[in-house]
Amino acid sequence: MPTLAPTALDAAPPRAAPRVLWLAFTLIVLSLLALAWGASVGSTGFDSLRRAFDDPAAAQIVWDIRLPRTLGAWLAGALLALAGAVAQGLFRNPLADPFLLGSASGAALAVALAYAALGVGGMVAGGGSVALLQAASPWLARLGFTGAAFLGALGGVLLALMLARGVQQTLRLLLAGVVVGFVLGAVRDLVQLAQPDVLQAMQGFTLGITGFVGWGGCAVMAAVLAPLMVLAWALARVLDALALGEATALSLGLPLGPLRALLVGVLALATGAAVAQTGLIGFVGLVAPHLARSLVRCTHGPLLLLSTLVGGLLLALADVASRLVIAPQELPVGVLTAVLGGAYLLWLMNRRAGGAR
Repeated sequence: MPTLAPTALDAAPPRAAPRVLWLAFTLIVLSLLALAWGASVGSTGFDSLRRAFDDPAAAQIVWDIRLPRTLGAWLAGALLALAGAVAQGLFRNPLADPFLLGSASGAALAVALAYAALGVGGMVAGGGSVALLQAASPWLARLGFTGAAFLGALGGVLLALMLARGVQQTLRLLLAGVVVGFVLGAVRDLVQLAQPDVLQAMQGFTLGITGFVGWGGCAVMAAVLAPLMVLAWALARVLDALALGEATALSLGLPLGPLRALLVGVLALATGAAVAQTGLIGFVGLVAPHLARSLVRCTHGPLLLLSTLVGGLLLALADVASRLVIAPQELPVGVLTAVLGGAYLLWLMNRRAGGAR
């Protein structure tokens, strides 16, 4: 990768590095506390956590249900936040989010088609064999939904890339993503109208839910997050250069086409991995980079790390709150993040509008 000149890119304050380290350490500690809190939230509370090493029933509740759910929420939030930070840097737009390139609509359409095939459609076309397989092996059916969501998210992004004729023009890619999102969303609505039973099955996916995340889902998200974080860190200087304008980035000798393609790949894979496990959870990928930038002024390298940690902490806390707000029932975590994220953005807009007067 070409080496970027440090003159125009190192705009962070000289004391930003120690603050970034302290913030990262603080966010990691808070995340561990959130994991412990999530493992204790339930009908038996902290008692199950205390008895998890002695009582087999308590151990199953903590280690097989609560802990993977909370950890899965943290990993999904980290992936969405990483994708959001990359999207905002790539498009040079603070309102960009992980679902901007049609990944959310593609994932939702793929899951709707999978439900239609395994549900009423599967009974008609396959003589009930698919439904019998689903009843005999529910985890295999769920693995099919997860894979469908992941492939659908990637398919939506690839379709946007085809319409935009590559990644050379950022504005065209942005508009293509919006068009793909609307078109795939309309096709999903047609599928749900054709088979109304699919609409009820899709509610959990569209509202966002973390209750079904197990250790397998956590392993998948962790296996995706680790290499993508390394790749995004390696491409952080490219985002710094793009922040100064495409002309400046080109003057530094950067091959913007291949590097943009790598950044879009990071965005698509991170979003697809999170959506496949938890459904459509909005505002986390949009709000987390804003919160990270409000904590410290830094270049994109530290920003990506802090955004990832902030996103994981936010969704882990939102998952715990979703179990407490209307206990003993649960609130879909996507609804909670939409309300809180929307309120935060409205407050931020109002504060900036007041400061501009």
